[in-house]
This record gives sequence, structure tokens and C-alpha cells, in this order.
Amino acid sequence: MLDYGFMRNAFAAAAIVALVAGPVGYFLVLRGQTFAGHALAHIGFTGATGAFLLGIPPLWGLLGMTLAAGLAIGVLDEELAQRDVAIGLVLALALGFGFLFLHFVTSFATQATSLLFGNVLAVDRATVWSLLALAVAALAALAAIARPLLFASLQPELAEARGVSLRLIAALFLAIVAFATAAAAQIVGVLLVFTLMVGPAAAALRLTRRVGAGVLLAAALALLQAWGGLALAYETDWPTSFWIAALSALVYAAARLPAARRAA
Repeated sequence: MLDYGFMRNAFAAAAIVALVAGPVGYFLVLRGQTFAGHALAHIGFTGATGAFLLGIPPLWGLLGMTLAAGLAIGVLDEELAQRDVAIGLVLALALGFGFLFLHFVTSFATQATSLLFGNVLAVDRATVWSLLALAVAALAALAAIARPLLFASLQPELAEARGVSLRLIAALFLAIVAFATAAAAQIVGVLLVFTLMVGPAAAALRLTRRVGAGVLLAAALALLQAWGGLALAYETDWPTSFWIAALSALVYAAARLPAARRAA
């Protein structure tokens, strides 16, 4: 399997994305902002299709749009930022604009399908390096704000009383989520970002209450699911995104079993 260059690129890209999606997703689930993260992926689709119109690489359009949206959601009033209806309307509008842009650039329909559902087997060496740069930036930023982020996530009132700016932390964190979303979309597509960012993290939160162990477990589960999905896709010729999503669901279901929680 690894004799093929495109498979080596796929495994490298999947590993990079998984190792950033797991830790970022852990805090996303811990803060109860999974739907906001899902919205960022849909908004990123609009940025990617807009990039097609402008003739620039879709990855940078995806990143730019998700970053802008993440910062905007983060600086909103906390109550407004957590309203599912408002976020749902924004992501629906974003998808509408995305399809409008595709109407004007129909020659990119195949690339748009890859954006929606992912195509890790088409990742080239240049994209692997771009993903590595995104991952390093996201993990470095997450490490820099990890302590105040955890404090603000678990005890927001006390954190604010101690001088932690909840709005600033929220904006910075969602900007990090934007980087992770842009990377994950290259592997599983914008419609399945939940697969790598939420599934492993939710399972890790079920299996351990320790934050450090949970972050590492989320990263490990994301990596196993990404590599397992690639191996199963190679053996069955079924889509990689399907296998990654299926493994994510199976791991989370197993984590909910009473025996798994007792063992943890």
C-alpha cells in the first residue's frame, strides 16, 4: 500500500490533520461549541468556491473565510454566539452563496465535490506541507492559550472575576478552530468535519475525566480512525471519508458502553 506515492501523501496528510483535530476538538466539545465548529466548515465552503472565482488556491479561501467567521462568532455576545438558530441560518446562507459561486464556475464542480466530501487520495506533496504549517500554527496557538481556555471553559464566572477576558479567549479559540477546520476539510470534506473534530474528542471525554489524558486520547483516536479509514478504503475501494466516519461512530458508540466507562 505504501509503495504508492499518493498513499504516502495521504497517510502523512491524515496524520497531520488528525493530530491537530483531536486536541482542538476536545476543547470544542468541552465548551459545547460543536455546532459553531460545524458552521465554520460550511462557511469555509463559501470561501473555497469564492477562491475558485478569484483564481487562487481553494485552501486559502477556505482558511480565510473560516478564520474571519471564527473571529466574528467569538467576539459576539456569548448568548448570541450559542444560539443554534442564528448559527444555523448563517451556515445555510453560506452554503447558498457557495452554490451560487459554483453557478459561475461550473468547470470546478469536481473540485467542489472534493471540498464537500473530501478526497485525501488527491493530496499532493505541496498540500501536505501546507497542512503541516496550519497544524503547527494551530497547535502552538492552542498551547499558548490552553490554561486560560480551560479555566474559561470550566469556570467562566470565576475566570472572568480573575481577569480572564472570555470574549478574547472565545475569539482566539474559534480562530484556532478555523485553522483545524480548514485542515480537516482537506481530508473528510466540509460536510464531515465532525468526523475528525468531534467524534474522537467526544469519545475521549467519555473515557477519561483528566484533561491531559483526554487531549492525548482524542489525538490518538483521531489518528487511528484516519489511518484505519485509509487502509480500509485501499482494501475495499470504498470512499475514505465513509470509513473514517464509520470508525468515528463505532468508537464513540463503544465509549458509551458502561464497561468502557468503568474501565476508564
